[in-house]
Amino acid sequence: MNDTRFGSDRPGPDQTKKEKADKKAVLAATVGCMLEWYDFALYGYFSVLISRLFFPADSAYVSLLLTVGTFGVGFAMRPVGAIVLGAIADQKGRRIALSWTISTMVIGTCIITFCPTYASIGIAAPLLIVVARLIQGFSSGGEMGTAVAFLLEKAPRKHRILFASFQQLMQVSALLIGSLVGAAINAWMSPETLESWGWRVPFGIGLLIGPVGWYIRRHTAESEEFEQALVKRRLEGRHRPTFIRTISEYPRETISGFCITVLWTVGTYFFLVYMPTYAMRELHLPASTSLLSNSAALAAAMICGPLFSALADKHGPKLLLQLASISLLVSCYPLMLWLTQVPTISTLVIVQCILSVTLSAFTGPAGGTLASLFPADVRSTGVSIAYNLAVTLFGGFSSLIATWLINFTGSPLAPVWYVAFAACLAVAGSFMLPALRDKEISPIN
Repeated sequence: MNDTRFGSDRPGPDQTKKEKADKKAVLAATVGCMLEWYDFALYGYFSVLISRLFFPADSAYVSLLLTVGTFGVGFAMRPVGAIVLGAIADQKGRRIALSWTISTMVIGTCIITFCPTYASIGIAAPLLIVVARLIQGFSSGGEMGTAVAFLLEKAPRKHRILFASFQQLMQVSALLIGSLVGAAINAWMSPETLESWGWRVPFGIGLLIGPVGWYIRRHTAESEEFEQALVKRRLEGRHRPTFIRTISEYPRETISGFCITVLWTVGTYFFLVYMPTYAMRELHLPASTSLLSNSAALAAAMICGPLFSALADKHGPKLLLQLASISLLVSCYPLMLWLTQVPTISTLVIVQCILSVTLSAFTGPAGGTLASLFPADVRSTGVSIAYNLAVTLFGGFSSLIATWLINFTGSPLAPVWYVAFAACLAVAGSFMLPALRDKEISPIN
């Protein structure tokens, strides 16, 4: 029999209600990330096929270059989405901004799913794909910053970096699902069926996430921390645009967040999105086995990411970010050299999993660290600017740059130097991190 004088093992009604609300908030923040990254993964995994259907050219290299270039074009809209949707999130609320992001993402996915090929409508086909990528880029510009801010504000004080890492977990989960779906489609369908209509099926599956995610986000309450910050801002009469405030008042936070994101995005896109294409084109491995290897690496990242984030909550993320970025810097070349010299499926799995675990030690705590640098009333804008500027300049064109570097140098190892450059920036960014704003969060140092 429980004695209320000494406390009960059972949570009270208010605590139970809060736990349910927090779970709903986590789902609301992550469901859009799932759709965004699932769709991006599919575009990357089917880039060779899409290049033939929508960007035909005399050279297969030029055709693929146009395809991955279009993949990167969507990232040009990310800074616009970061400013517009980030401001909405910081001024009107996270819930409204998150509803906007998932709605626009669905529109872009729908265009890609049902777009006729070049053989049917000519030049209009690649133009429609470009429009779809621009729409998705705008949506993605506000998605990450707002979702991470929302997760951080809804989290228990001692687990804020862990909760914020759920956004990265959903990214990896979406990449894994996309990889498995891609592998299944390639294994079960004949090449003719796949090229005719089969490639559209995975994109169509992604459309089912949209309405569910929109409904959940529209019926989720704002965080108390944000509402309090909003009231405080109104009482103090601060009316400057959040973009101007972020750049002028938090330059160090923005720059360090930018540097950290460069490795986050380059590492993710090269090792977990572009690698199946790399394995097929440069190592001449089958599509299905390349995607299965990618799935194994993604599964390893899913397991390790939250573990490293919990470690960062306990001891602080700064040292972990430093060690992970330095480890990637020194291990990337020898591992990729081994892979090119022994291009087997077993070598690919081992190399991808090692790099994936090392990368997850960096990407797991990265989102929560960025969000912790900014106060609540500019948090979504601050994270969105730092993150999306880095993604636009470096991450979105990772596949394009990797393809160009290999063709220009004639060496399949050329993209490794791009990853090394990103790792150097991350090392610098992790060393210049200021103290976390919330003293109840584990310290940066």
